Amino acid sequence: MRLISLLLFLVCFALPSCSDLTPVKPEPPKVVVPKVVIPKVTPPKPKITPKPKTTAKPKKLSTEYGLASWYSIKTNFGRKTASGRLLSNDAYTAAHKTLPMGSKVRVTCNFNGRSEILTITDRGPYVKGRIIDVTIGSAKRLGFYSRGITKVKVEVLSRGNWKYKHP
Repeated sequence: MRLISLLLFLVCFALPSCSDLTPVKPEPPKVVVPKVVIPKVTPPKPKITPKPKTTAKPKKLSTEYGLASWYSIKTNFGRKTASGRLLSNDAYTAAHKTLPMGSKVRVTCNFNGRSEILTITDRGPYVKGRIIDVTIGSAKRLGFYSRGITKVKVEVLSRGNWKYKHP
């Protein structure tokens, strides 16, 4: 009887644990995707137009050589200029006897080569031998503030068309 119970034990418990009762899933078929070669298309290079040079100097209409001096609010006896505009000590402005108001001039110091573009907003200088008065700020930037007067080259770049207001 022992033998039958051993066989029955083996049949019931031991043999089913060795076998795999789960159904076998078939493997999906392998799909072979052919390699597609996509040619690289490079976009056309954009046409770049060169920028105009900003360092180009404006054309000069005329040139004067002579002495320049500086003036300020204190020496101008107030803040109004002959053009009716307010004078600022640091402004890029100047006084000239004959050029129209609003004219642009390049003032170049002969002794150091520094130059600035200034706008004519006033009349003067009223001292014999001087051709232009610049603001005190311009004189400092040009490097002749401590000298008071200096030899300069004045190039007229454009003629102004402001209306002259007599003080």
